[in-house]
Amino acid sequence: MREAMYWEPLDGGKVRCKLCPLNCIINEGKRGSCRVRKNIGGKLYTLNYGKVSAIAADPVEKKPLFHFWPGSCALSISTVGCNMHCKHCQNWEISQADESFPYLHDMSPETVVSMAKRYGCESIAYTYNEPTIWYEFVLDTAKLARKEGIYNLLITNGYINEEPLRGLAPYIDAMNIDIKAFSDEFYMKISGVPGVEPSKRTAVIAKKEFGIHVELTYLIIPTLNDGEEEIRAFARWVVEELGDDTPVHFSRFFPHYRLTHLPPTPLETVEMAHRVAKEEGLKFVYIGNVPGHEGENTYCPKCGKPLIVRYGFEIAEYNLTNDGRCRYCGEKIPIVGTYQKKRYPGMWW
Repeated sequence: MREAMYWEPLDGGKVRCKLCPLNCIINEGKRGSCRVRKNIGGKLYTLNYGKVSAIAADPVEKKPLFHFWPGSCALSISTVGCNMHCKHCQNWEISQADESFPYLHDMSPETVVSMAKRYGCESIAYTYNEPTIWYEFVLDTAKLARKEGIYNLLITNGYINEEPLRGLAPYIDAMNIDIKAFSDEFYMKISGVPGVEPSKRTAVIAKKEFGIHVELTYLIIPTLNDGEEEIRAFARWVVEELGDDTPVHFSRFFPHYRLTHLPPTPLETVEMAHRVAKEEGLKFVYIGNVPGHEGENTYCPKCGKPLIVRYGFEIAEYNLTNDGRCRYCGEKIPIVGTYQKKRYPGMWW
């Protein structure tokens, strides 16, 4: 436990947390919506600093990040808590928990960075639950990792205020931002927050102002965010605000948590989203949670040849030159880094 960043005192012993757009006003002895920031004696404290709920050496493709050091290894770490309460969360056991979660391990930033080096991981991914509510620990770890030449990856819902985002962004190399839907109604009813705008803002600031490599994920849930016009509007926004070379992952939903009454997303719906996004001008559109589908592959936007052939998180074929060009026609492809063909150490909790 340590004093949190980004808060202000209010009258009557209350505090206002200023980390995320919820801007929770918290009474003495109470917690914010994320469950891990608490008012103690008129000061805001973070309760999960150094509390690690899971750790694994993952392929970077699992994040998913398809255009950032393909084939490389990311040391993935998570804590507990989230500022959203998504009814479909696949990691709800940790995202909806607090520091009383029984399987937490105490780790320092130095330990995390040392572990990444020991297992040959080129990056550290802050993932599984929402990393921005772990802000202080992520910031300290990311600073240390940067000094050691290790990349920092933020796998996030993007629901963070501008000031803390700008404080963290200089140490982040890549982000996958989960856009839950392209309607405020979905965010209110399914995720428990007011709307999508803060996540959109985070993506724009990260890419345009800080040059962070940004990819987006849109999980398609039957009857809730699977309408063609909504998906078309999302794709059009990506092209206009982030650029047509921004990788977008449309993932297939499977029943989880409080949405077990819904069926898995029909494959034709995910394929529709892929088609619509391409029609709107996106060059790199992927289909997720359908292993073996050709929508997992990267194709040259000029000649159409397959450049990276994937099966799940594995790379089966790589047809880019060392300077990131299509081996067939020479088109420059916006991929950060070169192919890292390696075996994973299989370390996890």
